[in-house]
Amino acid sequence: MRILVIGTGAREHALVRALATGSDGPHELHAAPGNPGIAAHATLHPVTATDGAAVAALATELGADLVVVGPEAPLVAGVADAVRDAGIACFGPGAEAAALEGSKAFAKEVMAAAGVPTAMAHVCTTAQEVEAALDAFGAPHVVKDDGLAAGKGVVVTSDRDEALAHALACLRSRSDAGSVGDAGRPDGGGPEPTVVVEEYLDGPEVSLFCLTDGASVVPLAPAQDAKRALDGDQGPNTGGMGAYSPLPWAPPGLVEEVVTRIAQPTVDEMARRGTPFAGVLYVGLALTSRGTRVVEFNARFGDPETQVVLARLATPLAGVLHAAATGRLADLPPLRWRDEAAVTVVVAAHGYPGDVRSGDPVGGIEAAQATGAQVLHAGTRTSDDGALVASGGRVLSVVGTGPDLAAARDAAYAGVDAVTLPGSHHRRDIALAAASGQVAP
Repeated sequence: MRILVIGTGAREHALVRALATGSDGPHELHAAPGNPGIAAHATLHPVTATDGAAVAALATELGADLVVVGPEAPLVAGVADAVRDAGIACFGPGAEAAALEGSKAFAKEVMAAAGVPTAMAHVCTTAQEVEAALDAFGAPHVVKDDGLAAGKGVVVTSDRDEALAHALACLRSRSDAGSVGDAGRPDGGGPEPTVVVEEYLDGPEVSLFCLTDGASVVPLAPAQDAKRALDGDQGPNTGGMGAYSPLPWAPPGLVEEVVTRIAQPTVDEMARRGTPFAGVLYVGLALTSRGTRVVEFNARFGDPETQVVLARLATPLAGVLHAAATGRLADLPPLRWRDEAAVTVVVAAHGYPGDVRSGDPVGGIEAAQATGAQVLHAGTRTSDDGALVASGGRVLSVVGTGPDLAAARDAAYAGVDAVTLPGSHHRRDIALAAASGQVAP
């Protein structure tokens, strides 16, 4: 197949690498705009990822058989709609369906209609409503930006003042942007920006990607990511500092429960509304003392969980994505998985997730790969003099595999230790608790 992948990050690098190394190839791979790591597998095109007309025109010019939209912003902007309108198969939901991620309030509405178990929540439009919701639920406080926030729009804190400040900042930013409707609600959003205050969900979190063609649902392997910047789950929230799969501590039947009680009802509800969801429904879960609850929905593969899930997938990815894009998921045989574990560790730039320093030289990638690790580019670019430099907060995602989590951790950190990036930081405890048997549902 001739495949065009949209995006610039480690998630897209993982997708391209999986497409390039699948046993059903070779495929002709293109990426827009891509990154220096993706360029090793695909031809890059300088097209803005959120420009639906430009992406559709490029796909038409290439004669693409499949377009895979990686990030959330292009999905919410309607890039998948533009590609499908051009008559080309596209993996990724249209703008109205992508509102499941584009608006936390809309997602709560859909979950309520579908009977999906999730946290109780108040959708607030004023400071007074936020304060009342914080007091109603008590600490720990959970406050979520209603729109897209690159994985950093959530604050979980026992400090009421911090929670209130985050909520007010979200309301101000959405007001400045026009309204939360600009973030993807299919009804255009209300006249006022909104923020979501939720009850706190205890228990470990799980990420499960569910592929869907708008009717059928096929789950991938569950993973867990590390959202806090520092070891021991300390520090501010980030887009994710690492991940691992499988989850030896996950209860039996978890995947089947999520498909039956959460993913399939949500897909059915979206179809009932006339806005079918086709692509990947990312289900973020908390295994609470009161049962499984949805923390959030995303409309795309998660980063960094994609890196470890695809490292374990034995079934060629291209056919699976094409089946989802063309309504044929029910025809697929069961997915096959490698009997090994995978761990990814994010190498982040100086200052991340705050004020990030760009332009620092990135080195040691060949040495890291020589250890057996995969090095996936997340925030890199080639400078005018041809050097590889950091261009984002999360710069690299280093993936190790092995017969168990301990071996996979060793492989990932051997790769990380070979990388050089001035001022960078990374967590040293990714998958440590799980490898030590210290995580329980």
